[in-house]
Amino acid sequence: MGSPRVTVRAEADRACVVACSGEFDQDTVGLLQATCERETTRAKPLVLDVKNVTFADSSFLNTLIRLRNTRSLSLAGPLPDQLHRLLDMTGTLALFEMREDGEEIG
Repeated sequence: MGSPRVTVRAEADRACVVACSGEFDQDTVGLLQATCERETTRAKPLVLDVKNVTFADSSFLNTLIRLRNTRSLSLAGPLPDQLHRLLDMTGTLALFEMREDGEEIG
């Protein structure tokens, strides 16, 4: 199992970028939730860099939806195949603004 890792950085466009890597399930998604609550403010756009997520379950998806419902949220990719399938199969892919690596948020 790839231990989850979450890091935070600020971008020039004042966005807060939370980079996620590893596997996220009901036992590990709390790390992402706690980081977003502690390190980000609702006033700044939030970007979740998910390109290094190797596994995500419905707990991760629920966290994404909760974050999206409380602030401006974009996903930075490219989306890993497994995460793309999860979002596509659940009909939630269209809920998220996508941005490719290096693209600034407008």
